[in-house]
Amino acid sequence: MPVQLLGAGEIRALAAELEVTPTKKLGQNFVVDANTVRKIVQVAGVRAGERVVEVGPGLGSLTLAILETGASVTAVEIDHRLAARLPQTAVAHGVAPDALTVVDADALRVRELPGDPTVLVANLPYNVSVPVLLHFLESFPYLERGVVMVQAEVGERLAAPPGSKIYGAPSVKAAWYGAWRLAGTVSRQVFWPVPNVDSVLVAFQRDAEPRGSEELRRRTFALVDAAFQQRRKMLRQALSGVLGGSAAAASAQLEAAGVAATARGEELSVEDFVRIAEIVGPA
Repeated sequence: MPVQLLGAGEIRALAAELEVTPTKKLGQNFVVDANTVRKIVQVAGVRAGERVVEVGPGLGSLTLAILETGASVTAVEIDHRLAARLPQTAVAHGVAPDALTVVDADALRVRELPGDPTVLVANLPYNVSVPVLLHFLESFPYLERGVVMVQAEVGERLAAPPGSKIYGAPSVKAAWYGAWRLAGTVSRQVFWPVPNVDSVLVAFQRDAEPRGSEELRRRTFALVDAAFQQRRKMLRQALSGVLGGSAAAASAQLEAAGVAATARGEELSVEDFVRIAEIVGPA
């Protein structure tokens, strides 16, 4: 039988059955609109036969929309009650038992993903969205692309270009792995409970070739952290602690990398930070 999606009434009934009260801490705003979960899956371009990882499936509304395409899902869920119930929900809605694998764990601690999924699809809460995305991109190089629903502030920052007001450390670190773009808005009314913030879809496509080694990534990210620790500071000051211990030493290394010592972190692309990291060399 075809996969049947969850309705709003079913979602509330499941929550009551499991004694789940949506909490801010876990970002549990459940999507209760079938059109929205189908839109997320469509934007992600999920195809039959693909393996998708979903972080925080909750009660399973987005999970079923992914499975509806004929793809298989590895779902990572931190709430033990939700993780235990999800396979039962899936089978009851027409999903073949072998199409869904549930990993009962904190996404930030996961080091292996069954099935080596190539696509990431998720509805991520504000407080862990960036750490989870960066952890997954760092840990699972076989992830090629993805779409996540996040608070508008987070999505806009991830996709921000150099020089924009909201460009920051998450923007640069995300760009290390590939290209990011805003891919749509999401109405507050599709959630239960209704949040008091706007949400967006943000999509990424990993670069065909890695930008550099793990050692270079670590050096680059350390520079990024220092550059954005105090916004609007000139790089010769902001990076003095990691580039020789003084503004003069930092200026020399920045100039060697072809970056103006008077520039600010907000102006630099990930390529600029990488050039500086290459000049610095191993610690």
